[in-house]
Amino acid sequence: MPFDPEAAGVLGGLAGLRAAEPASPGEVPRWRARLAEVGPDPTVEELREGGRFEVVERAVPGPVGAPEVPLLITRPVGLSEGAPVVYHLHGGGMISGTGRTGVAGILREWAEPLGLVVVSADYRLAPEHPYPAGVEDCYAGLVWVALHAAEFGGDPERIVVAGGSAGGGLAVAVALMARDRGGPRLAGQLAMCPMVDDRDTFSARQMAGRGLWDRRANGAGWASLLGEARGTERIPPYAAPARATDLSGLPPAYIDVGAAETYRDEAVAYASRIWQAGGDAELHVWSGGFHGFDQIAPDAAVARDARAARVRWLRRVLDR
Repeated sequence: MPFDPEAAGVLGGLAGLRAAEPASPGEVPRWRARLAEVGPDPTVEELREGGRFEVVERAVPGPVGAPEVPLLITRPVGLSEGAPVVYHLHGGGMISGTGRTGVAGILREWAEPLGLVVVSADYRLAPEHPYPAGVEDCYAGLVWVALHAAEFGGDPERIVVAGGSAGGGLAVAVALMARDRGGPRLAGQLAMCPMVDDRDTFSARQMAGRGLWDRRANGAGWASLLGEARGTERIPPYAAPARATDLSGLPPAYIDVGAAETYRDEAVAYASRIWQAGGDAELHVWSGGFHGFDQIAPDAAVARDARAARVRWLRRVLDR
């Protein structure tokens, strides 16, 4: 599969990072250290951008018997009360990232133009905390957000759960949990290049060794989360949502993915199965897009189109 030529221009400069991607759970600490060197997450003060955004950190009750879940509650300064809420789950292959990962871009591109509150969860990571720690943290955070939205100026009836990569997989898993547990009624689920299937797909094999986060690194993420159970029939749908047998009764979904990346086929299959269940899903497969193209090559035309399409979908869903 060819890469978009405009976006692919950045890949040469990332060869060192690509070479450092983990091949096993034992390499996760080295991978995290490498990420911290290349691009550390912004501080809370940096996210405030000199008074442009309000940013508050708060720890809320976690799953039963587990630690509290740190949440980052952010909003444009001067935002009216009763604003829609995006509940954000960060990416990082289930093994890296923090509640601040990716938030700066979401504040500028979603929160400010659409008038949103953004709440980002800092869930526990594998392999130190394998399934179900991370997804249960995410669900506990969502329950708290729905119950307390009015306290930080949010509308509990207009919550969209969103994430990219591992965060995309967690977003759809949390939507499944909310349906099955009679939890918060979500306005939508937005999954960017979601990590939803622990089994190998054709696109994972096709793109092995190419682009970012290929089959080898993805395997390290899943092995960290699931251990030796990965690939067996013992995997529950909240761990790998592609395993879900019933995708009916879910909130409207937005799913996008690059045509030239590991997660292409699992994302397309997930959207197709929502349609087969009679649900509402909007799917975009971006020609030539590799994993993370929209953030790594933000000025490429395909990256601008991908980011703009998400904003249009959010506006439509939240205006319903």
